[in-house]
Amino acid sequence: MAFVKICGLTEASGVQAALEAGADMLGFVFADNSPRTVTPAQAAALAEPARGKAKIVAVLVNPGDKKLKKIVDQLAPDYLQLHGREKPERVRTIWKKFHIPVIKAFAVSNAHDVADANRYARTAAMFLLDARPPKGTAQTGGHGQAFDWDILQGARLEKPWLLAGGLTPQNVSQAIASTGAKAVDVSTGVESTPGIKDAEKVAAFIRAAKETGAQR
Repeated sequence: MAFVKICGLTEASGVQAALEAGADMLGFVFADNSPRTVTPAQAAALAEPARGKAKIVAVLVNPGDKKLKKIVDQLAPDYLQLHGREKPERVRTIWKKFHIPVIKAFAVSNAHDVADANRYARTAAMFLLDARPPKGTAQTGGHGQAFDWDILQGARLEKPWLLAGGLTPQNVSQAIASTGAKAVDVSTGVESTPGIKDAEKVAAFIRAAKETGAQR
């Protein structure tokens, strides 16, 4: 069965929908330029029903230690997802300082970008492969755009990885079949408006992902 992360949660009904549908991870965004940004206190309240049911992920972009500490203290996440330009040394520092495994996200558009992720194999617990953001935007994720899945053919990644970018209930089965992904991440593709999850789309996405994963 495919492992599913529902990201960019901002309201309790979205969390409930994700849990009821069987999500494995819930992501809360702390990037200042995202329409899905929540405060540490808001995220902590939203995540409370998920404790022991799904892993909690704090999604950040180039965070400083002060911001990280505040989020870690209030949310107590299971993972820190770094979606910025953090170097391997910075990822190692964060991991050692906070003792929380790191998911390092990469914006990819070609096979070299995918292979480059392995530079983080000794510092990150998992990789997340996402599409490059459109030109002229400061938002690093949540664009609802896919990259060319063919670039993953023959890729040899040294850590478990999640496929992200432009996934929807309609294409996630094809994405898993085409890439061999064992874990997928979705935000925009299961929303009615930015940050507001559609319960039917969430359920359909998770059902399709897990049914396809079980057939592989």
